[in-house]
Amino acid sequence: MLPLSERAAALDGSDVLAPFRDRFVIEDNLLYLDGNSLGRLPKDTVRRIREVVEQEWAHEVVLAWDRWLDTGTRIGDALAPLIGARGGEVAVCDQTSINLYKLATAGIQATGRSNILTDGGNFPSDRYVLESVASAAGGRLILAPDDPTVGDLEPLIDGTVGLVALSHVSYRSGAMLDGAAITRLAHDRGAMMLWDLAHSAGAVPVQLSEWGADLAVGCTYKHLNAGPGAPGFLFVRADLQSTLDQPITGWFGHKDQFGFADDWQAAPDIRRFLVGTPSIVSMAGVEVGVALTAEAGIDAIRAKSIALTSLFIEAVTPLTSHAVAVITPLDPAERGSHVTLRHPAGFQIATALRDRRVIPDFRAPDLIRFGFAPLYTSFAETLRAAEILGDIVKSRSYESFPDTRHGVT
Repeated sequence: MLPLSERAAALDGSDVLAPFRDRFVIEDNLLYLDGNSLGRLPKDTVRRIREVVEQEWAHEVVLAWDRWLDTGTRIGDALAPLIGARGGEVAVCDQTSINLYKLATAGIQATGRSNILTDGGNFPSDRYVLESVASAAGGRLILAPDDPTVGDLEPLIDGTVGLVALSHVSYRSGAMLDGAAITRLAHDRGAMMLWDLAHSAGAVPVQLSEWGADLAVGCTYKHLNAGPGAPGFLFVRADLQSTLDQPITGWFGHKDQFGFADDWQAAPDIRRFLVGTPSIVSMAGVEVGVALTAEAGIDAIRAKSIALTSLFIEAVTPLTSHAVAVITPLDPAERGSHVTLRHPAGFQIATALRDRRVIPDFRAPDLIRFGFAPLYTSFAETLRAAEILGDIVKSRSYESFPDTRHGVT
């Protein structure tokens, strides 16, 4: 077998997505492996935001709302194929936690059951929101084991569970759950199924329609490269839209928005899950990020993601003799597009990596995450990051860095 360096060079030489790297602003010397937290800036986003600000806003002022008003549903229709949904089932709006609150509340009310099931490793914001929704319904949040299988969930979904809410790809381990099987189980037990696609959208194929999923939420600033704080998105299956009642009844969800009626009358379609005025400038970043991802194709993105993560795992596996553990599934079919390592000095190692211009992120208490963005991450970068990690771990140079967390990790 060829040495890793030669294999990385060969993979870069045959990479069909390599041209997409030039479509991002990369004017630094960073080995940036944190696209699963914040994607890089597409060059087209700079152009599109300038267009929105300098032409539409500057010269059309309020008249531009004639083109802006349906931005959330229009971009939602463009995003839908990337997550296996149909037109009219996705809207870009609000933030992920707000969308989660809206859909979780609507879902649990529809079932008439009070308990919600998630897993102990789910993103804390999700668990906070889900616990508050369950409590308001007179129920409680039930926690399955981290990265649960169907077997883990089966005994927990009883007649009191109205909603199963899980992340498709774990923010901690990168493990990817079986969307079809888990959705089927939830439905067999009379519960609704809500998926968080924060680490899935734009990184791995998602088939919400094939799974029969009821509801889903996600963000756009990770693998969709929409920009810091960009709006999230929500999915509601078409046949449910006219029957679910969401709890935040804002004017963008009214069936006659500019009728200014005194009473609330919900729109009959995906618009009923909108709330207030969208951030049009931020929406421009979503529009470009979704278009760029669609152009590349999710299958090509997934194929390169598997190759990148496989190369990295192979390169860091020898570090297991230095207390480094790979907690991400080794089977590519069971992982997303980031690889998580565990080490007792994880924070110090992450800090040492940043000092060497390698950018992962750290998740307490001892996890280092390396995110691989196929649109702009090269195989040479991936291997070089693994080599620098090896040097830091073997030399124990990380010991010269503080072990006290502060700021953004």
